Amino acid sequence: MTFSRIAQIFSRQKWLYLMMLLPLVSLLIWNYWPMYGVIIAFKDYSPALGISGSPWVGFQHFTRFFNAFYFKDVIVNTLRISIYSLLIGVPLPIILALMFNEVRSKKFKSITQTISYIPNFISVVIVVGMVFFFTSPVDGVINEVIKFFGMKPIDFLGDAKMFPHVFVWSGVWQGVGWGTLIYTAAMSGIPQDQYEAAYLEGASRIQCMRHITIPAIMPTIVISTILATGSIMSVGFEKVLLLQNDANLATSEVLSTYIYKAGILNAEYSFSAAVGLFNNLVNFVILFIVNKIAQKTGENSLW
Repeated sequence: MTFSRIAQIFSRQKWLYLMMLLPLVSLLIWNYWPMYGVIIAFKDYSPALGISGSPWVGFQHFTRFFNAFYFKDVIVNTLRISIYSLLIGVPLPIILALMFNEVRSKKFKSITQTISYIPNFISVVIVVGMVFFFTSPVDGVINEVIKFFGMKPIDFLGDAKMFPHVFVWSGVWQGVGWGTLIYTAAMSGIPQDQYEAAYLEGASRIQCMRHITIPAIMPTIVISTILATGSIMSVGFEKVLLLQNDANLATSEVLSTYIYKAGILNAEYSFSAAVGLFNNLVNFVILFIVNKIAQKTGENSLW
């Protein structure tokens, strides 16, 4: 393509390109320019010397993290919560969306969908407050029910083994309804004549769901699963930190909270940058592997 041809195309679409200019500049400033700071993971960063003036230390911070006694615990805790969240958080929105799709009353469907969306608009701080309200060993709603049946109250947030369950299921309650939106949108694009033809052939609702609905939304399911798997090492920082205490620290200390404590509280900026870079690299590798698996199995993929 010649320069004159490029200039001709730009001239014809100049207003569209100008509309793209501001978002592009914003993307470069806020998303790409900060990547320069990643090099402090390989330096002994000092605010007084700046990024360029700080001495290089190579992979010293990575080696320190890999050899630390808490390395295994932090990785295991992160993977435990992430995999648990994936196993519960990926299929439940699909199941709920399929249930919504089978509801024939439009009014009832609209009401139930709206109710399921509402928790998504509640802030993390309020959700954590609700968790404390329901799980308090003294006067929590759940423990009041437990005591009503003659059983001993459970300190959900004081028991390290209970922390992953509290974290994951409170997250499911908050996000499952919102997660159905993408699948509901995919189902709305399925031609109704396919269902009508299936019903004429004597197919039941379950058979229609199995042979029409699920195959039609399978590309959406695959893409959503790949994206969710790509953040397997990234557990929600704010919620973990708010629910965390000394009693459950054995299972609640994850990479995100560890990076916060090392980087902000202890001012170990280079070390925390190295841990964060390791976290992102693992996420990318897992995303690449899962995407390749999706390609090999003949399903849709990200690229």
